[in-house]
Amino acid sequence: MLRFDPFTEMDALARGLLSGQPTGSTRTPRFMPMDLCKVDDHFLLTADLPGVDPGSVEVSVDNGTLTLAAQRTARSDDAVQWLANERFSGTYRRQLSLGDNIDAAGIEASYENGVLSVTIPVAERAKPRTIEVRQKDSPRSIEAESTS
Repeated sequence: MLRFDPFTEMDALARGLLSGQPTGSTRTPRFMPMDLCKVDDHFLLTADLPGVDPGSVEVSVDNGTLTLAAQRTARSDDAVQWLANERFSGTYRRQLSLGDNIDAAGIEASYENGVLSVTIPVAERAKPRTIEVRQKDSPRSIEAESTS
């Protein structure tokens, strides 16, 4: 089970707006679009990160929080005269709280064609299982002997 905290995203946005520090570009990443679904015995998270530096993609788990981070480097050629500069550059970061029924040690991630895929397995103790129903011994019938 995953819980989403919308206030984390709002806090990051507020920090970015209130910091007042120039980043070289006024277009810094504000959002990492993602999908999350449950497939069989695991969750699958996919996040769009087109154009990020593959070596900058990081996925970590700490104290029940899954953190996704990546960096897209801005073009640093000073001789460039921009006609349009609409692509975001900078650091992308997203955090999700993991539920107690997640196998954090089994999380796996891959990055291909601009999409980060994270497989989050459900812990064995949380998987559905069938409980065997045992029957108690049926009462034995006692036959009386006649003493006539």
